[in-house]
Amino acid sequence: MAKKQKDYLTALLADEIEGRETDPTEGESEGTPALRADRSRRNSLLGRESALARVASGEVRQVTQLALDPARVRPWTGNARSYSHLNEDNCRELIDAIIAEGGQKVPAVVRRIEGDPEFEFEVIAGTRRHWSISWLRQNSYPDLKFLAQVADLDDEAAFRLADIENRARKDVSDLERARNYAAALKTHYGNHQSRMAERLKLSQSWLSKMIKVATIPDSVVAAFASPADVQLKPAYPLAQAFSDPKRAALIQKAAKDLATKQAQLRNEGKPPIPAPDVIKALLTTEQSPTKNREIVLNGAHDRPAVSLQRTNRQGVTLRLHSGHGLSDDELLAKIKLLLETLAADGGGLQR
Repeated sequence: MAKKQKDYLTALLADEIEGRETDPTEGESEGTPALRADRSRRNSLLGRESALARVASGEVRQVTQLALDPARVRPWTGNARSYSHLNEDNCRELIDAIIAEGGQKVPAVVRRIEGDPEFEFEVIAGTRRHWSISWLRQNSYPDLKFLAQVADLDDEAAFRLADIENRARKDVSDLERARNYAAALKTHYGNHQSRMAERLKLSQSWLSKMIKVATIPDSVVAAFASPADVQLKPAYPLAQAFSDPKRAALIQKAAKDLATKQAQLRNEGKPPIPAPDVIKALLTTEQSPTKNREIVLNGAHDRPAVSLQRTNRQGVTLRLHSGHGLSDDELLAKIKLLLETLAADGGGLQR
């Protein structure tokens, strides 16, 4: 909107005013060159007065734009986009566009800040533009400026503005938005989801799912190749699973193993485990990590006495072997030990 308003104002001042001075067909045969020049100046003054009057009346809102040193501008922490995850690769397209166009064409939105000696403004919308200009200034383009329009916004209005921009950005992940919504719910809306949904023009059920996904801990997110892989629809059942503390513990344990595996694959230059496979592995932990592991407790003469056949949500199946050479009390003690082992792994009968 701001760019359109600026363009409109520029057009008024250029086309309506200066356009009359350069129109090669106007007054070709009317009077001397001096008379034509005088008529052009009068039209210019009238046109400029008309344009400025339309600005003053509010029909056209004049937008203040500044060319800033990006080092004096900080990212706003209320934005969903994670500034720390921006890099040359995921900003490459924007960087190339800025170079090709000779600078930033679409202004960001910033607001003034006080009490910080290092910064004068903070970015409300345009975080990638800020990062890209900052990077370019450090890499062969030191004279580039960060183009921004200054807005007077409170935190809630700033949040809504940033959210509108981020909805159109595919590179803002569902997890980033979910956590941003969860923080805003508490900070701006007093934990009232209905009020927040109304202000953002979102359905309450969709917002509720986003808030739920925000509860997935970092230790589980680390199991994915990237936080961007945590998408709303497949991740929602995973977030729901954390309502069960025992199941959550199993998921945490499996996530730790997956995170180690992902790091190993990265170091070896191999493709990561895809997100669908990660989610499947995490959700199937409800059947207990001992499901496919053979557990055998021996009796006398190292002959098997009791072994685990399978475990699932319906129960535990054990096999009592013949020829174990144990008394009934000794066999019961072995069974008890096996069940205690399962319980320690989260796969016991009480889970």
